[in-house]
Amino acid sequence: MVSLFGVDPAAYIASSLHSADRTFRETNCYVDVWIELLHSLNVDPASAMSFALTVDFEGDQWTFFKPPPDALLRLYGIDVHEMQFYRPVVEHVIEQLARGRTMIIEVDSFYLADRAGTAYRKSHVKSSIAIEAIDPAQERLRYFHGAGCYELSGEDYRGIFRLGRAFSEDVLPPYVEVARFDAGARLTGEALRSAAREVFREQWERRPAANPWLAFGERLSRDLPQLLAGCDDDYHAYAFATVRQCGAAFELAKDFLEWLGEGDAAVDALARQVNGAKNLLFRLARRRAFDPTPAIGQLAADWKDTIRALDTSAAGAACEAL
Repeated sequence: MVSLFGVDPAAYIASSLHSADRTFRETNCYVDVWIELLHSLNVDPASAMSFALTVDFEGDQWTFFKPPPDALLRLYGIDVHEMQFYRPVVEHVIEQLARGRTMIIEVDSFYLADRAGTAYRKSHVKSSIAIEAIDPAQERLRYFHGAGCYELSGEDYRGIFRLGRAFSEDVLPPYVEVARFDAGARLTGEALRSAAREVFREQWERRPAANPWLAFGERLSRDLPQLLAGCDDDYHAYAFATVRQCGAAFELAKDFLEWLGEGDAAVDALARQVNGAKNLLFRLARRRAFDPTPAIGQLAADWKDTIRALDTSAAGAACEAL
């Protein structure tokens, strides 16, 4: 078996950002992968999460947030970029793991046993995994996904890589990235804190110009009748693309500020948004008509408090840097 970190899924202890007491234990497939990759490098993943402060409502969904590649490079010396594969994906995976790199691959959750009870053997849903180890002779694959590290084998292995039987030829190849961990210095201590603060200041310039909760509230009011009349699958898809995304993002943003040790007022306002998003999910899950205006109004006020607190914090930090 060719392995990156030598992780045993049975004994693996996930990052605290994936602990069971989280409000949103899983974020999105791509961020979850990076949380565990950084954790396996003995880096606190919270140090990377300032980008979560800039999520916006995109008109029909909240931002599917991802760690910016330039931040990963500056903070940890990690270079991640798209990879062009011209051989079977398995061959590239073996070679890149042997070079001390990982590959992040979009795969079909139909073959991911850790999704038992949801997509596994039920539906075809794309998701990103990061390869930890591979044994092609035994058809075994270890990978980071969701809130941990897992292993698949046999038919699931063949399904992930589309091996051994006829698959439809009208399916596009998966999107694949390679992550190199030797592209620069991996900062620690005060050097990491200083660089993360600088990355935050730059990202803060790209914060939403208008209150995203107000925009979402208008859309939710229009969508609610159809959402309540639809099926459970419609609800889960809508909830993931909207309330779950922003709730998870604001929880990670809170983690970043707590790690940085700054912005207590913003931390409190973010915590209120996380709790408010959770409560809104519960209301939607009941599948009963309700007026979301009061809840949205409070969340919008909490977002405004976050912005006000961080504007003061970021401005003060910028002045200190001059």
